[in-house]
Amino acid sequence: MRSTLLGGLAPAAFLSRYWQRRPLLVRGAVPGFRDLVSVTELFRIASSPDAESRVVRRDGRRWQLAQGPFATAELRCMPGRRWTLLVQGVNHFAPRVDRLMRRFAFLPYARLDDVMVSYAAPGGGVGPHVDSYDVFLVQGLGRRRWRFAPPGRHRLDPRAPLEIIADFTPATEWIAGPGDLIYLPPGWVHEGAALEPCLTYSIGFRAPSAQELAVAYLQFLEDHIERAGRYRDPGLAPQRSPARLGDDLIARAVRLLKGLPGTRAVQTRFLGRYLSEPKPHVTFRKPARALGARAFARAIARRGVRLAPATIVLYRGRTLYVNGEEAPIGAAGSALRRLANRRVLAPPVRIPPKTVALLRAWYLSGYLLVGVRARERDGLDIDGGSDG
Repeated sequence: MRSTLLGGLAPAAFLSRYWQRRPLLVRGAVPGFRDLVSVTELFRIASSPDAESRVVRRDGRRWQLAQGPFATAELRCMPGRRWTLLVQGVNHFAPRVDRLMRRFAFLPYARLDDVMVSYAAPGGGVGPHVDSYDVFLVQGLGRRRWRFAPPGRHRLDPRAPLEIIADFTPATEWIAGPGDLIYLPPGWVHEGAALEPCLTYSIGFRAPSAQELAVAYLQFLEDHIERAGRYRDPGLAPQRSPARLGDDLIARAVRLLKGLPGTRAVQTRFLGRYLSEPKPHVTFRKPARALGARAFARAIARRGVRLAPATIVLYRGRTLYVNGEEAPIGAAGSALRRLANRRVLAPPVRIPPKTVALLRAWYLSGYLLVGVRARERDGLDIDGGSDG
């Protein structure tokens, strides 16, 4: 079935020739198109706490971003040029906008996301940028100039509050008027600038990254995994290095993870983080008057350091696990392993500057305290341990 929406193309022809391949401009895709929401209605939706909205302004080369909701009076008082209001999910508020989205039902509903409606004053836009998903742009009120460039490597503007391409060189330019439609595949750089006050309807599609899917799947598994058994270690030998994550402990714990995703190395890293994570109610008190870097170095050299009572430090190989975080052991391995095992480093403390910086980071987080009390100087009756 052919329709004006796709410029006389049947959906199958559009999907084979254009979908995720190249842009398409369809003049008069929606003949006699009339806006599905007025500017006043869009302002009202943008004032709702249930709507996701933002305003992008440009002042010379400077970009400004503000998040909604916005009072309608605030939007009415905006300058006459170079600003844009973008409101997500307008199809949830306006049935006519939802009906526009359903005209794209030749695509899976599982891929359809929502309709973003933008109002732009003359010169308004969000700058050249890249979307990671397909999008159809239906022009309503006014005219908008669109410029495009194919996918490639681009440099972002480090000063902009949103991801704007700093080295954009357009390859194509189209001017869209009421009822025109533009299709853009993912990855194409594009920039839309209002030539006059205008409304644009952006039909977006869901395109989760592999990372997003993997994280969501693992969260899903939380409610669907039932594992029997509990960690046990019969025949445990006395520990001379209690902070060390030994081979037997790791092997026993990994057996409980059998069948779950992850290599042995990944599971070991997880165990280091998990077993060093303090309980949820634990808090750490940061120093009220923190020592500067030089003063800290002098203080620990003379007075030593001790771990805060709630701090958990474990280690395996060349990696420390500190309160659920990872840190490299570095050149001062014996000193850091001794601190992990004995929980104190008695003075004099002689360690490399990088290790001093690491200890100061712990100190600033409240994980570490300066000074060793007399009764702590001998530490526990254990050695510093080693880990091959």
